[in-house]
Amino acid sequence: MLYIMRRTQLYLDDDLWAALHTRALLENATISELVRRAARDRYMGNLEERRAAMSGIVGLWKDWTDLPSSESYVRNLRKGTRLKRLGIL
Repeated sequence: MLYIMRRTQLYLDDDLWAALHTRALLENATISELVRRAARDRYMGNLEERRAAMSGIVGLWKDWTDLPSSESYVRNLRKGTRLKRLGIL
């Protein structure tokens, strides 16, 4: 996956820097890559899990019969007196 990168600066305590440095050497990666990977996993979640969650809600309400049509719902939201107050109607 292609990401547009933005540069940032982090301040790490010595213990965290040492742990990241050791892990980067073991995995033949950079500290930056480890931090990006950890942030992506923590804050964006797994892409497959996100796709599964989104697929799980598709059609969730399709069998509900007590809901108004979306058109009537939106028209009900839009009915107001704004145009009348402005003298347009």
